[in-house]
Amino acid sequence: MTPAARANLLLLLASAIWGSAFVAQRVGSDSMPPAAFTGVRHVIGALVLIPVIIWFDRRRGISKVEGWERTRRVLLPGALVGVALFAGSYLQQFGLAYTTAGNAGFITSLYMVFVPVAARLLGARMSRWVWVGVLLATAGLYLLSVRDGFRMGLGDTLVLACAVAWTVQILLVDKYAPTLDAVRLAATEFAACAVIGLVVSVVTETDPFAGTFTAMAPLLYAGVLSTGVAFTLQVMAQQHARPSTAALIMALESVFAVVAGTLFLAERMDGRSLAGCALMLAGIILAQRAPAATPPPSAAAPQPA
Repeated sequence: MTPAARANLLLLLASAIWGSAFVAQRVGSDSMPPAAFTGVRHVIGALVLIPVIIWFDRRRGISKVEGWERTRRVLLPGALVGVALFAGSYLQQFGLAYTTAGNAGFITSLYMVFVPVAARLLGARMSRWVWVGVLLATAGLYLLSVRDGFRMGLGDTLVLACAVAWTVQILLVDKYAPTLDAVRLAATEFAACAVIGLVVSVVTETDPFAGTFTAMAPLLYAGVLSTGVAFTLQVMAQQHARPSTAALIMALESVFAVVAGTLFLAERMDGRSLAGCALMLAGIILAQRAPAATPPPSAAAPQPA
């Protein structure tokens, strides 16, 4: 097996983990309020990345002094990315209490379209296929989420806002990741997200951690597998995978979310919803298959976290 083929398989596995994590988050929302679940999940995720950092340092021959310097450099950028990460995670978790895992997976995947649109607003030139993808995805979102006229459900609206927050998070990672230690940056953003989530939970939610034991399985899945393992697989895979190929495979997260919701939560989608999903996926694929854009002078290749 070639390194590129192995990388694609790792990305596919990461996408399956991320997609199925919508089920864990949906189940977790029944036991814990969104800020508490988000905070505890990212505490677990940050802790999982500590041995990953140690392993990478040993593999690369990084000394303790250099390691501490790398950590110092990611503190402020990681905190900024962590704010956007919390907004995305919190809105997603909040929305999952009012919508299905399948809907949430597909709507969240709109960040794959929002990112090139935001890049265009920042000065990058985009292929016309990106705009075709935007139109298809928007039409799909309407079919999937808008019922009884022009109203979206509360859960779908919250998850759409979450996709916007993920867009900001990805653009921030795009800005900082090329010059910083990627795994340390991830661990720092997870830690910042955890702190914000726990503080928001204590201040705004009533008895927020009462359901922690009941939600332990979803928390461990979301924290260990979705945050720690899947991110590590992504980092390893992107050493060999082309960015356009990686983005396309990661977009399959939305498909896995629908499959997992159907298998484990007995969620059902009618013909209108399936057509919406098909249009959204087509839009995502077109946006990612388009020729590479010419970035503004300050931009670098994006590395979603």
